[in-house]
Amino acid sequence: MDYTGIDTLRPNLFKKVFPYSEIPKIDFNNIQLPMELPDDIWITDTTFRDGQQSMSSMTVDQMVQIFDYLHQLDNDSGVIRQTEFFLYSEKDRKAVKECMARGYKFPQITSWIRANKDDFKLVKEMGIKETGILMSCSDYHIFHKLNMTRRKAMKSYLYIAESALEEGIIPRCHFEDITRADFWGFVAPLAKNLMELSEKYEIPVKIRACDTLGVGIPHTGVELPRSTSAIVHGLRYHCNVPSESIEWHGHNDFHLVVANSTTSWLYGGSSVNTTLFGIGERTGNCPLEAMVFQYGQVKGNTKNMDLKVISKMADYFQDELKYKIPRRTPFVGSEFNVTRAGIHADGMLKNKEIYNSFDTEKILGSPPIVAINNYSGLAGIAAWINSYFKLDDDNKIDKGDRRILPIKKWIDEEYANGRTSNIKNDELKELVLKYVPNILGDEKIEAI
Repeated sequence: MDYTGIDTLRPNLFKKVFPYSEIPKIDFNNIQLPMELPDDIWITDTTFRDGQQSMSSMTVDQMVQIFDYLHQLDNDSGVIRQTEFFLYSEKDRKAVKECMARGYKFPQITSWIRANKDDFKLVKEMGIKETGILMSCSDYHIFHKLNMTRRKAMKSYLYIAESALEEGIIPRCHFEDITRADFWGFVAPLAKNLMELSEKYEIPVKIRACDTLGVGIPHTGVELPRSTSAIVHGLRYHCNVPSESIEWHGHNDFHLVVANSTTSWLYGGSSVNTTLFGIGERTGNCPLEAMVFQYGQVKGNTKNMDLKVISKMADYFQDELKYKIPRRTPFVGSEFNVTRAGIHADGMLKNKEIYNSFDTEKILGSPPIVAINNYSGLAGIAAWINSYFKLDDDNKIDKGDRRILPIKKWIDEEYANGRTSNIKNDELKELVLKYVPNILGDEKIEAI
């Protein structure tokens, strides 16, 4: 294939935007691109590949169990479309074989290989239909990591992509560090050449746009190379890459991974790559569970996904893999829907919807709860009792119930004596059973 692109003797490192001695800059151009959400959008997973590199290695049984959970979460909706594996160790290959033996439609199993023609034999032997191939795009990588020119890198990438197509394997081309790459000088020509190969072999060629350092910007009116919307729009309209062949892979270095991933959907990319709970190098990848909720908000439904499985997976990671999920992590942290402030607890006591944006108990199996400390007040104690004992409307405790006064007095004395920690659930349970012994009975509540 003829090389098309802008070669250069010196790397373009965008030093105005990435001065290195300072934090990166955002260059605005005020160009407003049209949003174009594809009819079909989905999520892919790289927990077993990119994610697992950042934590203790999983056993075969653990990988298979997590694969089962991903299938249960997807629940044949096709939203959790794919998950990728390494193939280099005997353990990884055994896990892939056991997962393939499950016969699930979703998630589909894909692989990741080095840009090495011999690796395709392994993919072929395993019966895998799609594989990821690393194609570093920024001059940081081409010149300083690979020690190549753009021309040489381009030819190398096209050769390996064509090798995959010759084997009948769908190549998923990982455009590494795309948010620091010369889009018009290298990214666009590479994408166009890959689309020509796709047309020649009549096999899809996918492009994974990798925000390797998390420097992508979701705002509109931002200049390349940092603009997420401009990258996706450019691939779509200037490189003729179909929406279903565009996938975003982000990292969270600047706290923007979920916003960038959602933006990639909104501007024409069908797929977003994630890991469970955002595990991954440095600050991690895009959390799969976050994009499940983004999907539900953008599309207005979650199809038939079973979101309660998210809580099961969180428990499994913590209990089995000994992975500590920060307590306040949205949707999966142990305190993501815990209320402490007394005024908030009073609102929760009156109506859960005041401080809970959706029914977390129904959707995730995690009811909103109140943590009790010296600021909780009578409302907080009443709200905790109602939540902990799962009291229905006929038996709910009100903050005016006299029986909780001695509980409040005991708590006040604890903090007056120097306590600084929250009151534990076991302590509260013992107090409630002492002062409200008929808590689950039908006796009317005596108000103050």
